[in-house]
Amino acid sequence: MPTDTYKRALDLLATKLLEDEPRLGVQFPYVTDETGAWLTMPASHSAGYTGSGWSHGNWFCGFWVGLLVAAHLQTGETRFLDLARERMQLVAQRARDGSTHDIGFIFESSAIPLVWVTGDPDCAAIALNAADRLRRRLITTWNGAYVSAWGPLDDERGRRSSAIDTMANLPLLNWAAEHADDGSFRLAAEAHACMTRDAFIRSDWSTSHAVEYDLVTGERLRAFTFQGYADWSCWTRGQAWAIYGFTETARATRKVDYLVLAENLADYYLARMGARLVPYWDFDDPTAPNCPLDSSAAAVVASAFLTMAKLHPDETTGAVWQHRGLAILDALCATCLASEPSHRGLLKHGCYSLPHRIGTDSAVLFGDWFFTEALCAAVMPGKLHPVPQRLARR
Repeated sequence: MPTDTYKRALDLLATKLLEDEPRLGVQFPYVTDETGAWLTMPASHSAGYTGSGWSHGNWFCGFWVGLLVAAHLQTGETRFLDLARERMQLVAQRARDGSTHDIGFIFESSAIPLVWVTGDPDCAAIALNAADRLRRRLITTWNGAYVSAWGPLDDERGRRSSAIDTMANLPLLNWAAEHADDGSFRLAAEAHACMTRDAFIRSDWSTSHAVEYDLVTGERLRAFTFQGYADWSCWTRGQAWAIYGFTETARATRKVDYLVLAENLADYYLARMGARLVPYWDFDDPTAPNCPLDSSAAAVVASAFLTMAKLHPDETTGAVWQHRGLAILDALCATCLASEPSHRGLLKHGCYSLPHRIGTDSAVLFGDWFFTEALCAAVMPGKLHPVPQRLARR
């Protein structure tokens, strides 16, 4: 598919952002309802327990800022940057949130693109404070250390928990290591990657969604799911987070072993996909094909594949990953792009959480972000993020 198609998708994004901004007030979108309208919540809505129940809160708000930055890059119009800066003021309060690993998602999609594009020192300070909060979530055990996923750190339920999603939150720590010249951020990120590799990845290269550890020994007590079909299944977006996170770990550490691991995870993903390019929400849902798709998982994987292509020490193999990433983008543009004005998202057919009946066939804001990230990597490399540098051969 020609790059003109990708540029039209970015133009569509810019149009929808401008149309939606006046309607949002101080709220942020997260999923669309059955009519295609955005559902919203304030940036201040933090994660937390209500009794035994857990709410992820608003971990979406940063993505909206990043989408505005991408629209500026596509159109050259400064009004998108102005809107991004205004929105960043609402998001900034979450840099003090000590209750969730999703602080990585919030600020690596908002403050960090603003720093890269504008050099804004205030955004850099906000992102560094957020990275410090994320680093504080590192739980040390006899067998290693991991970043706790959920809950305040004075709650044992939170201290024991780890999720595959955290792998895609680690780029905030790796950015902070470079920005602050403080290797402790990268050591924390790599420690988490090592424990995740050993505790989450099954012998067939599929992944568990979540793990509970013994706080002293670091022994895995159980593997379970929060948003997948079953504890034993492979939740598709979880596999995507793993591919993305280990690819980014290879990028940060310059270690080929992490790239090889990401390739193995990707090979499993592709084998389970067959001829499909947009996956079902869980690879093991027995009701397939009569079950939801998850375009957001495809978007995450497309972005990871395009990074993998640039990183790979073998240019021929890198070209294969590039082709695969672009093929997924082509499929998303052809089958999931929300071109109709009534649908306010960019990418239809995402599945936020089927078990919780939230956004089961909708646009999800993080899907729009990773789709846009991949589009920008394809048509304007180096503009939204630095271009990955090829790794040395082992």
